[in-house]
Amino acid sequence: MTTRVIVLNGGSSSGKSGIARCLQAVLPDPWLTLGVDTLISAMPAAVDEGIDFAEDGGVSVGSGFRRLEDAWMAGVAAMVRAGAKVVIDDVFLGGAASQQRWRDALDGLEVLWVGVRCDGAVAAGREMARGDRVAGMAEAQAEIVHRGVVYDVEVDTGANEALACAREIASAIGR
Repeated sequence: MTTRVIVLNGGSSSGKSGIARCLQAVLPDPWLTLGVDTLISAMPAAVDEGIDFAEDGGVSVGSGFRRLEDAWMAGVAAMVRAGAKVVIDDVFLGGAASQQRWRDALDGLEVLWVGVRCDGAVAAGREMARGDRVAGMAEAQAEIVHRGVVYDVEVDTGANEALACAREIASAIGR
């Protein structure tokens, strides 16, 4: 079976989006990139029990967000089943439980699970430079998103550029 889904998991500002763009450039077939930011930007401003961003960088999600996220995950899986290849850029705030939700949605599909690591201080510097995130989010998420998660490949964007990470991930598809 051929890998049709690559799931990138890492904290905010860890470099997942850069890796996803590089994967699109180095992989031989066309791959769509969809991420949790895509989902969040598609949501209406007011969702009962939606997503909240605290001043200290904490993120909490409610049942309204989860219902829409479940539908979105099913839709992403349906696109793959219909023939698309997809890179998913996500932040597993719930660690292993978040991965299990994707495992359930992607059941029966060949998935490459990728941990995108980045030292919290490095991610915090990127967060500050971006200016579009709540300060503290990157450092708070740097380790928690990996708790209990099982990967096929792990890359470190603090030590390697996005293109080098993408090439390492691409080489893992053929294994």
